[in-house]
Amino acid sequence: MLDRVREFIAENNLFNPETDQLLVAVSGGMDSVVLLDVLHRLGVGVAVAHCHFGLRGEEADADEEFVRKLAKKYDAPYFAEFFDTKGFAEQEGLSTQMAARVLRYQWFEQVRRTQQLGYIATAHHRRDAAETMLLNLTHGTGLRGLHGIPARQGHVVRPLLGIGKEDMFDYVVERRLVWREDSSNESTAYQRNKLRHEVLPTLRELNPNLDETLQHTAERVQGAELLVQHMVEQATQQARRDEDQAVYINIGVLQATPATAVVLQEMLRPFHFSWLVVKDIVASFRATSGRQFESPTHLLVKDRDQLVITPKNLGGFGTFQLQAGQAELVAEGLRLTVTERPAEGYKIPRSREVAAFDADKLKFPLTLRKWREGDWFMPIGLKGKKKLSDFLIDEKVPLNLKPQVPLLVTPDGKVTWVVGYRPDDRFKVTEETQRVLEVRLQRQPTK
Repeated sequence: MLDRVREFIAENNLFNPETDQLLVAVSGGMDSVVLLDVLHRLGVGVAVAHCHFGLRGEEADADEEFVRKLAKKYDAPYFAEFFDTKGFAEQEGLSTQMAARVLRYQWFEQVRRTQQLGYIATAHHRRDAAETMLLNLTHGTGLRGLHGIPARQGHVVRPLLGIGKEDMFDYVVERRLVWREDSSNESTAYQRNKLRHEVLPTLRELNPNLDETLQHTAERVQGAELLVQHMVEQATQQARRDEDQAVYINIGVLQATPATAVVLQEMLRPFHFSWLVVKDIVASFRATSGRQFESPTHLLVKDRDQLVITPKNLGGFGTFQLQAGQAELVAEGLRLTVTERPAEGYKIPRSREVAAFDADKLKFPLTLRKWREGDWFMPIGLKGKKKLSDFLIDEKVPLNLKPQVPLLVTPDGKVTWVVGYRPDDRFKVTEETQRVLEVRLQRQPTK
């Protein structure tokens, strides 16, 4: 056992047994008791952490007392925390099991940092990995879910992941170790227990080496995931463009990749689009522009030959005023910097981010507001009036960015600048201009 765990730690580069200090999660059950004993025998510096979730009354109290004595036996620092798990679950809208998971890992990390320990060690083993893999498959999963439990995840390490349950039974018998049984592990009210007690025994009749088989499958899946990640990284470099207000993905590049939907889902993972929605997005590639798709956090629009992604929390602009002589206006992700310059020798910058006006033609205060239906202006360089709605179509502004287009408007309602796009011809700098009012736009990145 010791040699196998030592080899697994080295192969997976989990930690340095000679120098790293570990916080060991110990429930009092057989798995965590084996983990603590093995690490102790390997000479690893350990501290013990125990969670009391307030769910099993006196039984949980007895578990805490048992683990406290166990830590003393190994001469290890001991940390315990008592949680109101049900209260937290109700507050956050989580299942009891998920609430317990969130609470324990948050607390483990807090203890790890405050005690300046290297890693958190949990007692997950090969059978746990097999159960997780099948449970994920039951719920529907991508490649990540099919490789079960990773040996290392951030500061969490799992030194026993290569060890089978039968080996652990042999170990506790040989070492005459004592542990506590958690009665809730027998309840099939929990999905994992139902899988463990009712489904897996039948599968093991078909394949007595099921846990090892699933581990080998998980290893191959993990290798395949690395290949997919490499492909996704290459496609992302070619297809994705990040701007201040939105993320753009080139549809042509996506269509040139094999398994387009899989690649796109990986690209969209930070934006939380489900697999079914991703399939619908791919199906829309040959449709007309304007199709919209939602995730819990983002809006995606199919706009001609690109996908445009914006956060849902992007609201339209409010109303802000720029007074005469005011040098700067900061408003909802925008900063307008205002400078008055003499007209003589002035050259108008060739940039959409800068507008130059004849200062004597402007009336203050100017108002910064979002555009509305019915707004119109006289675009510089064009003849006559143009509705803002038509102008934005001509400019190919994506549907989900249109509400973010602000205007700079005079007190009598005349649009001086479609901010970031085009000034109005009525306020342009001419040969008769004496004073130039230059307004520069700076956008704040949207997260």
